[in-house]
Parts: sequence; structure tokens; C-alpha cells
Amino acid sequence: MNEVVLASGIGTGRTSVGFIAYIIIGGFAGWAASKFMGTAAQQGIILNIVVGVAGAIIGGFVLLLFDVDVSGGGWFFTFFMALLGAVILLALFKLITGRK
Repeated sequence: MNEVVLASGIGTGRTSVGFIAYIIIGGFAGWAASKFMGTAAQQGIILNIVVGVAGAIIGGFVLLLFDVDVSGGGWFFTFFMALLGAVILLALFKLITGRK
């Protein structure tokens, strides 16, 4: 679990965005992912933030698997990392629950 947290930069102090920025970026990334995956009507702002922040962790882990250095990423890189992870998270959720 430490690799996942370190990969996303949350709590490590090794990234150019802070905790509040992760919440803001996570909200936008979660919203964009829910629009892309067609789940926007089922999610509110809190769930968008949760999906986006969890997506940042998942996205950081996925990029870590491909040896991408995420520690120096700025706002845009963090957003795309969170968006990637949020789309993966929502796709897995839809696959497991069988929802369309």
C-alpha cells in the first residue's frame, strides 16, 4: 500500500500539489470520468471527489508499473493521472456490478 500512496504523491511532500489541490483536482477528475463513463446521473459532488482522489491513487500506481516518475507532476499531470485512475475505477465498478 505504501507504493500506491507514494506513487500518487499524497502525503509525501514530493509533489507540487498539496492535499487541498488533490481534493479540487479529484472533484474535477471524478466528474469528467463519470461523464465519460456515463455514470454522471448516479454520482454527486462528494462521490465525484472520492472517485477522483481514489483515481489519483490508482493512476499513480498504474503509472508506477510503467516506470513513469509521478513525483514531479504538476496540476495538469495530476489531473490526467486522476482521470486515468477514475476511469479505471468506474470501469471496474461497472464490470463487477453489471451496470450499464
